Order: sequence, then C-alpha cells, then structure tokens
Amino acid sequence: MASKAVYSHRDPMLKKRDDFEDILEERRNSSDLRYALRCYAPVVYKGLCPSKAGTLKNMVLQSDQLHYVIHQVSRETGRAVDDVQEEASSILEEMAHRLQLSTVRFFAFTLSKVFKTLFRSICVNEEGIQRLQQVIQEHPVVLLPSHRSYMDFLLMSYLLYTYDLALPVIAAGMDFMGMKFVGEMLRMSGAFFIRRSFGGDKLYWAVFSEYVKTMLKNGFAPVEFFLEGTRSRTSKSLTPKLGLLNIVMDPFLKGEVFDVSLVPVSISYERILEESLYARELLGVPKPKESTSGLIKARKVLSEDYGSIHVYFGQPVSVRSLAEGRVDRCQFNLIPRHIPKKPSEDIHSFVNDSAYRLVRAQEENMVLKPWVLLASLLLQNQVSGQKRGIALDELTEQAVWLRDLSRQYGAFLHWPDHMPPSEVVSSSLSLHRGLVRISEGKVQLALEQTGGPAAPGEPRSAVTPEEELLSQAVIVLSCASYRNQALHVFLRPALLASAIHTASSNKKQEVFNSFSFLRNMFSNEFILCPGATVQDFEEACYLLVKTGALQVTQQEVLVTERGHRTLVFLTSMLDPFLQGYQVVCRFLCEEATEVLTEKQFIPAVRKFIIKHLVAGRLRYTEVLSSDLQKNSLAALLRLGAVRKIKGAEQGTLKVNTVMVNSLEDTLGGKLPTQKAVVARL
Repeated sequence: MASKAVYSHRDPMLKKRDDFEDILEERRNSSDLRYALRCYAPVVYKGLCPSKAGTLKNMVLQSDQLHYVIHQVSRETGRAVDDVQEEASSILEEMAHRLQLSTVRFFAFTLSKVFKTLFRSICVNEEGIQRLQQVIQEHPVVLLPSHRSYMDFLLMSYLLYTYDLALPVIAAGMDFMGMKFVGEMLRMSGAFFIRRSFGGDKLYWAVFSEYVKTMLKNGFAPVEFFLEGTRSRTSKSLTPKLGLLNIVMDPFLKGEVFDVSLVPVSISYERILEESLYARELLGVPKPKESTSGLIKARKVLSEDYGSIHVYFGQPVSVRSLAEGRVDRCQFNLIPRHIPKKPSEDIHSFVNDSAYRLVRAQEENMVLKPWVLLASLLLQNQVSGQKRGIALDELTEQAVWLRDLSRQYGAFLHWPDHMPPSEVVSSSLSLHRGLVRISEGKVQLALEQTGGPAAPGEPRSAVTPEEELLSQAVIVLSCASYRNQALHVFLRPALLASAIHTASSNKKQEVFNSFSFLRNMFSNEFILCPGATVQDFEEACYLLVKTGALQVTQQEVLVTERGHRTLVFLTSMLDPFLQGYQVVCRFLCEEATEVLTEKQFIPAVRKFIIKHLVAGRLRYTEVLSSDLQKNSLAALLRLGAVRKIKGAEQGTLKVNTVMVNSLEDTLGGKLPTQKAVVARL
C-alpha cells in the first residue's frame, strides 16, 4: 500500500538532510539590475523549446478530448457547436498564462529589493535544486509547494530564476485576476487563473484539464500548484485537494508519458507576513479582497523584520513508482483516451494515498525555528494559571528540554547550536516582540488589556469583556499558528498520550482503542493517512519508549516516572483541539435549532463559545478558531452524528443528539471507547 511508504520505522535522527545556502547573501553583494538582466538559459525537458502561449492555446482547442466535450455539451444543451467552441475559447483566453521574460526580469529585480528588506536570509537546499535540475530534463515535473503565505508562488519563481531553472506555470485563483495591473503582471510571469469551484461546468473542467495536461505532456514548463488548495491560516497542513493531482497523473495513467515527477517543496517562514491577518480571519473578520490598492497599502510591512525563510526541495516522487502494484493501467485501454472518464474507486484511493504521502513529505521537511518551541511552551504556560508569565531562565531550560525531545522525534529543527541557549531564546523573543512581553525577567504572551486611546492623565476608554477577549484571541491564535508548525512532529505521540489519559485502564488494547477513536475523530484536523492507524500507534509507542517516557509490553502500556513531564506536555498540546470539539458538541446539543444551516453554524457557535469563555467555563481561547470549528463539524458529518437534510434549505443540519452527546463524553474520557473494529494489535 502507498500509505506504508509514508511512514518508516527508521530512527528519525538518522535521516540525512541537505545543507542550505542563503541566496540573499549574493544579492546583498552584487547588482540587482545585473542579476535581473543576466543571461537566462534554463535546462528544459528533453531539450524542447518552450512553446509560445498562442501555440499552446491552439493545441488545447484542437485536442480530441475538448472536441468530444464540446460536441457533448452541444447535444445536451441544444446549442450550436460553434457557439460552444467560442465559449471554450473564451474560457481559455481568461485562464491562460502569457509568460514573458521581460516581466520575469522585472519581478526578479523588484523581489530582490523586497526580499532583502523583509528577510535576513532565504536558505535553499542546493542538493534539492540539483535533483530538480536533473529531473526536469527527464520527465514532466509538477512542483507542489506548501502554502502558508501569498509570498509562496512569487518566491518559487524567484528561486527557479535564480538557479537558472525553467519557470513554472502556476495555478492561481481568479481573485488575483481582479487586481488591476498586478493580475496581468502575474499572468505574464507564469500564472494561469482558475475558478475556485467549477460546480458541474463540464466545459470549464474540460478546458482546464486539457490545458494543464497539454503543458505537462509536452514538457513546456513545470506545472506548479498547491496541494492544499488554499493558504493554511493556521500553519497546519490542510487535507489535500485531489482535482489537480488527478489531472497531472492522468497522462501517465493513460500511457501518454512514461512518468511524471512530483516534487514536494517545504517553505518555512520564521515570521509569517499575514500573521495577525490570519488570526482575525479565524475570528470572523472577512478576508480583505485582493486588490492593487491593498497591495500598496501593505507596503508598511517593508519596515518590519521577518527573520529567515527556509525552502526545502524534496526528493522527486515518481508517479510510475507510486502506481507500481497499485494501479492496473489496462483499464484505460478499454475506451479511447479522449473520452473523459470518472476515476474508478481504486484510482481515487491511489490518488488520495499519494496526496497524503506528498503532504507528509512537505511536513517532514519543514524547518522549525526556536520560536515554534517557545510558542508551544508559552501557550501551555498561559493556560496553566501562571498569569504573570514564566521566568526567562526557566523558559530557556524548558526550551532546551523541548529542543532535545523534538530532535529525538525527528524534527527538522534549525537551532543555532553555536549560540548559548539564552541568546537563542532572547533573539526569538525579540523577533516576535509583537506577541510577547518581557517584564521583570518574566515572559508572557502580550495579552494585556486593550482600550481606546486616552489623553494623558485620563483612563483608557472602556472595552467590553467580549472585545477584550477577541483582542487577546488575535495574539493567542497568532501564537498557536507557530505552535502548529510543530504539530506533525508531536501529533502521534500526543494522540497516544491523550489515549493513555482517557483509556479506562493501561491495557494495551484499550489504549489502542482510545488512540484509534481520537485519531479517527481528528482525521479532518490533521494529516493522518487513511488505513495507517496501527502504524501510527506503533510509531507513537516507538518514540515514547525511545525517549524513556513509556514501557510497552505485549499487554500493557505503562508510563515511567521520567515520562510524566513528556506526557503532560503532549496532552497539553492536544487539549485545545479536544476542548474545541467538545464545545462544538455541547453547542449542537444545547443550541442547535431545527433550521440551523452550515452558513449559520460558525457565527452561532462563535457566539456560544464567547459566552462560555467570558464566563470562565472554557480554558482555551483557541477554540474560537473558525478552522477548528469547521473541522469538528466535518468530523461529526463524517461520523454520522450530524447530517445534511436533503431537499431542505441548502446545508440544513440535523443533529443526532444522543450520538453527539456520546462523542462529547468519549472525548472527555467519561465514556470508554468502543473496541476498534478495524484492527487488533
């Protein structure tokens, strides 16, 4: 199974990772204009000359698949074939890129200035670049970067230009096309624009898929898209979207190309540009519309320090290797290639498993900065009752302990070992001074009371408890987004730690049942590969035994004396999510009306949570995150505890109160988990 390839039980500490080079170092010491105007002669697939945009469009419009769909739509709608053909041409015109080297050079010059102002360094693994350079010449390439910032796709093109690699064509949302001047600039630097959703628009899907496949099959340029579909506002990896991955795998599955190389790319920001913007979005403040004026107003960020970026180009993943033993390609010989066919169940399963594997590869190669560990500790300290903060030397001691633990768990941690730990901690706190306060040697999150501006000598204008709470929530959610960067490192041990805490005994099977329940509950929240429950449990046991926190026998799972500190940390890491799911269950049982719709759900549950937080009945401000609320609803829908009523107002929800109550109690450890059906240990 492909999912088996996702995990390996090698010691994570033994994994060799490439060295990094700071590309800004050269930019600071040489002319940006000379860099932008230099000779650019990238290596290309099998020595082909890149196609002109007009030629590419003609190839798409003349393709057998598009002609088939055009005639099909004509028959179904009664419209003239020429009319449908004209619509297809218009769709393609709106969608297609118009890559021009002059625009690329303009961006190269401009971004050099911007990056040198914003970032201390942009570090790239050169071995990854060399691997990419090789594979571009051999097979069609698909670049799959992680997506945490608007900066991602600009950064990717900038890096490929820097290393004299073929510039990618990039799938971008229609939102950007509405930006005057900038939208067209993006189009001329390789972006092609697609709708966020196609609905049942058969013609649009045909034009889009044929456009992508034509570029891929002919090797005109690497294709780049974000597997997660959208930016992660929480810095957690999102459940992968399969549409584009299906499209880029199709030419191989149909035997039109020998192989396709998928290259996961991990982009790690020490400080995220959209930090507070994301937090506000999660609290219900609408996302600002993409506009040129908004971009100009955002120039004030140029005065800030955003630390460093690490970009890791992962090992290219061969679709041929992934498919070996999984996919019988003979099924594609049964009908002509140009006739669209919905993927079969085994193809869907294969693509889904591959997508999870690729996102896991992105996670494993994310470079974690010291602040990620500090944010984790400060958040836990903030809810533990130490409202006045934690002593700086104590925080440093805890950070060193967590540094060592995370390394043992295989984290890709960028901790400068040549510096004293106290300096590393102080430097990180300084970079993120908007989120923390240091007073009298104590460190805490910057949650001090906020009020309106006041004249000298006058008290600050009063704020309501709700306003105070939301103001603090911006800081907490911003901090949580950094903590979330490390979740993939601690997730499986944390699930096991929580399972031990909620299991009715220390019998191994009961702990496994509890682990299996939690893992299933949170499979919308975290990247947990389908069908890998036993592997995840074994990996968690291995890591906790290896670090001396557990003793695991054939029958029992026992916590050691030295393991208590580790397990307290791990359970505390998962607690905000547990409480978030519990409070959503409570809301659905207490407040959900007969006519609650999906659209009404988030505002209603937010109001419910604010009431309980203000009253002091909840510990974690994080439960205000709309992302967590959406994921918990998705889990309840998947488990059948909530269902959508057919034929009713769009998205009307029907709550199975008994089942939701039961899930809430099980999450809280009040009810034992049922015996796992899928597997026994």
